[in-house]
Amino acid sequence: MIDIGANLAHDSFDADREALLQRAWDAGLEAIIVTGSSAASNEQALQLARAHPRRLYSTAGLHPHHATEWDETLAARIAELAREPQVVALGECGLDYFRNHSPHEDQRRAFIAQLGLAIQADKPVFLHQRDAHADFHAILRDYRRAIPGCVVHCFTDNAEALDAYLALDCYIGITGWVCDERRGLGLRELVKRIPAERLLIETDAPYLLPRSIKPSPKDRRNEPAYLPWVLKAIAEVRGDDAAQLAAQTAANTRRLFGIT
Repeated sequence: MIDIGANLAHDSFDADREALLQRAWDAGLEAIIVTGSSAASNEQALQLARAHPRRLYSTAGLHPHHATEWDETLAARIAELAREPQVVALGECGLDYFRNHSPHEDQRRAFIAQLGLAIQADKPVFLHQRDAHADFHAILRDYRRAIPGCVVHCFTDNAEALDAYLALDCYIGITGWVCDERRGLGLRELVKRIPAERLLIETDAPYLLPRSIKPSPKDRRNEPAYLPWVLKAIAEVRGDDAAQLAAQTAANTRRLFGIT
């Protein structure tokens, strides 16, 4: 298994990051892509990837929550980071009209700029979209042909959005949301419609702890070692063999991000 999105630069991992990685390898993960989403986390994600070659990889970008921080200095630094072999994608970038931590205009500006950087770097993009499908899709559609590849990470939207992203030849990242018997019922139905060659799996750690883990960890912190619960839930609703699905999603990840 490969976890395509774990926020391992998060401070909740500072006390036990190395032990956490060992638990992930023991759980059957072969690699993790560490999400960069801010100036600071981009740097830390790259440091982690350098320290664990061929096990950890990283992304570099600016999350829409931080879009007001976008400027020429950050753009130049992300362009530099994109040339590093350990950095396999630009992002996390996109639009989030649910939290609205940054004005919509700033979010769109930062998103468009990062798509441009991905085109220049000839690298895929790691995308975030929440409650912003119309604007997000309109922007992505205009740039999609020039971008080598993309994944809509942590997909939780509706059938219309799913079909639109698949029509743009996007990969779809599924998290522990699919394990949630309260919020994840709609997603469990939509997961059946994702072509096997477009499906990716992720934890989005430390967020979205799978509710199917029993007993639930007391600290409620998600980590890559819990990726098997995501895989198991997806395999069950699709009627797939879990081992075959693990191999398929890992192959998809290697293909999208150029991991060998």
